[in-house]
Amino acid sequence: QVQLVESGGGLVQAGGSLRLSCAASGLTFIFYTMGWFRPAPGKEREFVTAINWRGDNTYYTDSVKGRFTISRDNAKNTVYLQMNSLQPEDTAVYYCAVNKWGDYLKTTEAEYSTWGQGTQVTVSS
Repeated sequence: QVQLVESGGGLVQAGGSLRLSCAASGLTFIFYTMGWFRPAPGKEREFVTAINWRGDNTYYTDSVKGRFTISRDNAKNTVYLQMNSLQPEDTAVYYCAVNKWGDYLKTTEAEYSTWGQGTQVTVSS
């Protein structure tokens, strides 16, 4: 059974930083692209970023480019999200997810499965 466990969320002032982690188990981690999502108006979750299995190809939604960095440690079955220059509009529950088809860098929620429980990020102004 595939499980994803996010951690690292918290309360931070605007301009601050947080590093989220997502530990995966029950799957061959290197076979899969991993993504981070957060809720958005009109959607259950919106795409934030994703990373391919080797970690050499990433994609970010425009609102986080230059501020967030996704990475992964395949030896630890863990994907990370370094969040810098946080803004109040980044406040959300952040979820990691596994691409349901394998190593495909996709940006839509429908392409992902096996969501974690989420970790709350709150940015105060």
